[in-house]
Amino acid sequence: MFIHSVYFTLKEGLSDEDRARFDAGLASLAGIETVRHGYIGPPADTHRPIIDRDYTHALILAFDDAAAHDAYQEHPIHDVFRDTCSSYWAQVRIFDVEA
Repeated sequence: MFIHSVYFTLKEGLSDEDRARFDAGLASLAGIETVRHGYIGPPADTHRPIIDRDYTHALILAFDDAAAHDAYQEHPIHDVFRDTCSSYWAQVRIFDVEA
């Protein structure tokens, strides 16, 4: 199993249309055929000192293996998301785990 966790912080002052385009682009990534499971959401409403809530959107994707993840990275839907939506985020942090 290969887990790809991406944490986006969107720029301040985005229009509702920009946010909607970002949300739609994010959702499109979970539809790529090598993705086994996909989870998208905002930070949970948990407020303990140890929890990092310094992001606006999380994308957690599970793949069968690293090869499936690599295919996802080269998929045209992923390219469109990156090309169309990268101007919307101020920061992106990525954590990959092989389980």
